[in-house]
This record gives sequence, C-alpha cells and structure tokens, in this order.
Amino acid sequence: MIGDTPPTNLSRALAFRLITYKVSWPALARKDYIKLDGCRLLQNHNYRLPDRNQAEPVGRVCLKERGRDVLVLQRVTSSVTSPSDRPSPTSSGGGSREEDCDKRYVVVSGTPLKILEHLLSDLRLDDQRGAPESRESEMLLDDFLLTYLVFISARCRGQEEGKDALFRKRKVLQLVSHWSRLYKDFLKEEEHVRSFMKTLYRCVLEDLYEFPTLEKDLKEFQKLLRRRHTVDDCPPNQKSKQMYQQLSLKENCLQLRGPQTETREVICCVYVSTDSYLSVHTHPSLEAHELLRIVALKMDKAEEDMVLAVVSHTGERRVLQPSDCVYSESLTPQGKLVACRRDLTEILPPLTDSAELSRRPVRLLGINTWDVAAALTHLDWSLFKSIHEQELVYYTLSRVPGSGHTAALSVLLQRCNEVQQWVMSEVLMCVSLNKRVQLLKKFIKIAAHCKAQRNLNSAFAIIMGLNTAAVSRLNQTWEKCPGKFKKLFSELELITDPSLNHKAYREAFKRMKPPKIPFMPLLLKDITFIHEGNKTFHDNLVNFEKLHMIADTVRMIRHCQSDQPGNEVIGVDSAEVRASVNYLHIIDNQQTLFELSHKLEPRA
Repeated sequence: MIGDTPPTNLSRALAFRLITYKVSWPALARKDYIKLDGCRLLQNHNYRLPDRNQAEPVGRVCLKERGRDVLVLQRVTSSVTSPSDRPSPTSSGGGSREEDCDKRYVVVSGTPLKILEHLLSDLRLDDQRGAPESRESEMLLDDFLLTYLVFISARCRGQEEGKDALFRKRKVLQLVSHWSRLYKDFLKEEEHVRSFMKTLYRCVLEDLYEFPTLEKDLKEFQKLLRRRHTVDDCPPNQKSKQMYQQLSLKENCLQLRGPQTETREVICCVYVSTDSYLSVHTHPSLEAHELLRIVALKMDKAEEDMVLAVVSHTGERRVLQPSDCVYSESLTPQGKLVACRRDLTEILPPLTDSAELSRRPVRLLGINTWDVAAALTHLDWSLFKSIHEQELVYYTLSRVPGSGHTAALSVLLQRCNEVQQWVMSEVLMCVSLNKRVQLLKKFIKIAAHCKAQRNLNSAFAIIMGLNTAAVSRLNQTWEKCPGKFKKLFSELELITDPSLNHKAYREAFKRMKPPKIPFMPLLLKDITFIHEGNKTFHDNLVNFEKLHMIADTVRMIRHCQSDQPGNEVIGVDSAEVRASVNYLHIIDNQQTLFELSHKLEPRA
C-alpha cells in the first residue's frame, strides 16, 4: 500500500500526529523481553539495525500479539563487543548460552506501529549519543523518515506515566526535530503541518510544569521553529502560562521557516521555429522584455522586431506585454511560448528549409573547452544541490513530475535531456564539414573535462548525444576526427556501458570524492527497481529490508552534496561562456534531426 500523502502531510497522514505525547506503549513496550531458544533476550539490547557488513543472519523470530505476527526479527552476529552492551545472565533469566551473547536481533518487518515503537524505544537522547548503538538507531530513524511514504499507516492506544512518559516525550521531540532538519526547506508551510507543530508545541508547554526537564528540549524545539521567544527564568508553573500566551498572541507567527526570497531556478522554453526552441536557464520572475533580449542575442535578431506570444493548443496567439512574467504556471496548460515577428510569424522557418544554417555562426568553437565544462558543472551543481533526498522517493512513487514535491529534481532531469539534444542540434546545424569535425573534437573534450570535474550528469548527456543515430551515422565527419579523439571518446563511452548493471560507471563514480554529480536517471532507475522488485508488505507486515535499500540509495544524494566544489572547477566566467551553456538552441523534432543528418551526408 503506497500512500498518496506528501512528506509535509506526515502529521495529517497518521505518523507524527499519532506519536505525540498522548501515545502509549502497547504490549511490546511493556514487555521487556521475548523468549527464544530457551532464553530471554532483552528487547532494548537486541533490537538493532542490521550492519551491511555482517555475515548472513541465521534464525528468525516472530513477535505475536493476539495471535498475529506484528514484528519479525533476524538474528545476526553482534557488532558491539562491549560487555555492558550484552545481556547478562541475570537479565536473561540465567539460561542464556554463551554464544547467544554475541547475537543480536534486527528488525526485518513489522506493522508500522511496531516499527515506530521500536524507533522510539531504541532512540538515544543527546547524553547517550555517539555509541555504536546510537549510530545504528539514528540510521534506522533516517530510514524511517526517508521512506515512510511507502508504508505509513498507524494506530495508537493506551496511556503511560512517570519516567517512561518523560523519555517518550523527549524522544518524540527529537524525532520531530530530526524530521524537520532532514527535510529543511522541502518542508512546506502547509496549514496541516503548521497546525500539527502548534499542537505539539502546546503539549510541551502544558507538560512543562509536570516535567521541568523538558525545558532544554523545548528551547531546542523553539530554535527549530525559529521563534524569537525562549524560556526565561520564570518558575516552571509560570513558564507554561507565559509561553502559551506568547503562542496565542503570535498565532500566525509560528512558522517552520522564515520568509524566503525567490531563489528557485527554472528552465524557460521559447520556440523560435516550428521545430526548435531556445532553452533559457533563468529565474521565475523573468519578464518578457528580458527574454526577448536573450533571444535577440542568441539568434542574431533585432529585439525591436520581435514580440513574445503564448500559442494555445487551438493555434490562437496572445501577445505578452514587455512587463509580463514569462515563466508562469498558468502558461503551461494554455500552450507554448513563441518568439515571433511583429506580424506573429516565426522568426525562423523550419530548419530543414532554412538557408540561414549556412550562415549560422558556430560560437562554441571560439570558447575554451575547460571553461564550457566548468560552466556546465557550476550550473548542474546549482540545480543538484537544491534537490532534496525525498524528491527521489516522490518521483519513484509515481507522483506528478514537476510538482512542488519534485520540482528541483524535474529541472535537473530536463537539463540532462536538453544537454543531450543540444549536442545533437549543434552538430547537425553545422553545415561545414571541417567545422563539424571541430565540433566533435570540442564536445569530446568537454565531456572529458566534465568527467574530470566529477560531473557525470553532463558527461553522460554529451556522450549519449554524440552516440545518437542521427550523429553517429555521419561517417565522413567521424573519419576526419583525429585518432586520439576517437580513442578518448571510446574510453568515455565505457562509463555509459550498461553491461553488468552499469558496472563501469558505478566503479568510476565510487572512486570519485564528493562533491560530485551522479547521472540522475540511473539513480532513479535503481530506486525504481528496488521499489518494483520488492514487495512493500509481507503478510501485512512492512518489508523494512526494502525500505533500508531505498533509503541507502536515496542517501547517495546526501553523500554527493556533502562538500562544495573547490578551486579545481574554476573556469573563465565571461558573458560569452555563460550564454553558451545557459541558452541552448535545441531541435526537439526527431524527424528534423534525421532530415538534417541525411542532408549533411546523404545515404550512399
């Protein structure tokens, strides 16, 4: 069962709303042991996240409630060797064999509620963190928060008191804090999330008098919410009242994040002929007159002779005013954006009939290849670093591409496709054989530089663009390409070899240190295979092993983003270089591409 709930709906979608303060420990939490092999194993010592490097586990045990399996554990060799971390003969009832002290039981599957209970029971508070067990429990927390969309469904019941209640409350706050930090700006300011956070905050305030030690956790929670008010030196019985009043008076000020300026990056497509468009990497507030200036610069046309129009699916054209915002969500369903002459005809005829191609300047030949590769890498990095791990999960679960939950990922995927199309278009729009050979050499070197700069997303796209049928069939062009470039291209092609599950690419990428940009389509393919190749539920129990695999793959993003590009990726930052990669003239019609290819080199 896959939920349709976005990550920001976690409170509304059962999980955190159901594990707030009033959630209880059912039978598993009250029973601190289970029986196995004639001995008793302490639950808190033997629930552990699997170590990927451990040997094959032996033996399974099922925990039942009311005659039904609710949790499946697997016995593995313990990675913790400290005697204090092992069950003692006393705590295990005196019947434990020595070899059982080196075993742990890890969660394989269970009901969502039992997994959530395990998560909270195994969670280490700040004063317990740093130990191997803490790292394991934090990894489990990460797995849960990254993949709860796949399975989340919970129920709660009961009540708990005293010290156990205090620990539960602190753990819930820590879990929510981890959730918010993990999602960062991806956590939207939706009303149900705001409502949940307010409710949780009030619960903490109400409990502050009974549990004064919550003060430290509350302060941390306040910082997380970016509130200006903190607990002062008032007695505990006054703290709750004062802070509750602050919350009531500032009801609308409780936000998950402060006001943000529009820093989102978008790709705006403006058609310049019936079979080609200009891809403009820009900001969402771009106005019509700014876009016309870019089109005029790129296409060598007079800006005053052009207008921008939105062409509907019925063919109707609506002219935009110079101050109109050209990147609008409302334009997409209406039609496409077109740069026209003032009589509303295209500024270029169909490229297969265009005599202008022979006069078209090949500006790329005059720009240093390292500078172009560095500009591609910096642009890709600006897109890649804004991707949140959760976007990959959303994209895999068949969410609508380009929606708010996958916006950054969709832009980078679009960019990857357009770089491939750009390479094809540049080669096939070059009428001169000698210049076409120079372009091949240029693109091969750019791909090699992108790989050296650890940008495999653009490297892949360029190599695939040169390998498409319309380009690879240009035998005269390839024959004139020097041998050393052909050899370099053959070496680059190895990383795109799909054999042995893309072994060459995976080994090359593994050797690269971060920051690095992976080939995103392949990463999404890996997650899709895990999702579709493994059942989410086994006998109505969540298959947590599947979730571990998904989370491990998704965390690749975090690893790749763990550092910033350094001085090794520096090129000349000129207007000409930026324009060469920010504004791409792309042929999006396959028939046009093949017609141009056959015009350049007719079939013998």
